[in-house]
Amino acid sequence: MTDNLFQSFALNETITLQNRILMAPLTRCMADDELVPTQAMADYYARRAEAGLIISEAVIIRPDGQGYPNTPGLFTPAQIEGWRVVTDAVHNAGGKIFAQLWHTGRVAHPHFFEKSGSTQAVAPSAVGLEGTVPRQRDLTYQVPKAVSHDEIVQLVADYSQAAANAIDAGFDGVEIHGANGYLIDQFLHHASNHRTDEYGQTAENMARFPLAVIDAISERIGSDRTALRVSPGAYFNMAGDKQDRGVFDYLLAQLELRDLAFLHIGIFDDSMEFDYLDGRASSYVRSVYSKTLVGVGRYSAETGSTAIAENKFDLLAIGRPFIANPDYVARVREGHDLVTYSDDMLASLV
Repeated sequence: MTDNLFQSFALNETITLQNRILMAPLTRCMADDELVPTQAMADYYARRAEAGLIISEAVIIRPDGQGYPNTPGLFTPAQIEGWRVVTDAVHNAGGKIFAQLWHTGRVAHPHFFEKSGSTQAVAPSAVGLEGTVPRQRDLTYQVPKAVSHDEIVQLVADYSQAAANAIDAGFDGVEIHGANGYLIDQFLHHASNHRTDEYGQTAENMARFPLAVIDAISERIGSDRTALRVSPGAYFNMAGDKQDRGVFDYLLAQLELRDLAFLHIGIFDDSMEFDYLDGRASSYVRSVYSKTLVGVGRYSAETGSTAIAENKFDLLAIGRPFIANPDYVARVREGHDLVTYSDDMLASLV
């Protein structure tokens, strides 16, 4: 039984979702060469508007945040107008949509943003990532530049401006991408943060930049329209360290004091267990964070419904099945079989 998935859910006094099924952020690399959303993207999102909330694919906050080809931006007038076409399409279909705000940090590559005047990726520390850029295998990751204090202040301002741009573009709110080894997450893990100033070494220092971004955005657009994705279990673009537990203990305690729209677990497979978290990332977060929590990671409607019934989280984010099934919500509600996802579906918007 999945009846609980079709209950409405009030995120806060401002936003009520029509059901508990969220469309997870899914990178599709389908913006044009100026990183402007296309009409095909508007059609794609509108077809999935029956989700309680769509979280958009990750959206770059400024040019040097780009680490993949044709990922959309939210820092030029044309990009804002392009997203307005998308959000209008979703709203006209009865849906709600948050923009996921993104800077890839050391996962970025100058190939994508040299024309903007930047020649080096930025990160908490000059610690590179091994390997090559997905979809651009001829590009090898480079050692990033460790950001200065002034550059950190500018990054906070740029995140805040991107959030304001999102509201101007018609989004209902934003999810800050603080997971999966990208810039904000890089500050939270010892493998990537080797700083010795007020942004490194201790849990309080390592959480300082992420919290500054959260607070700046909350002040700019309201905490009721601000959400966060985190992955305390390091596994993607990141190596784990037993010291990371203390950083997330501190961060989550600080988040408990704030009234975010929701907190979203950024783990692609929630059955993964992490020694320093004493098990699954979602179980760890639920044990120390009592407010609205979104679970994700290979859950089906049935297993997700059970997890909600057992109070493991409050909302269920569905990823790849939404690519294969634009009418995912209707299929689950009516008990119809799902189309099986295949990687071939990534080649086009469906």
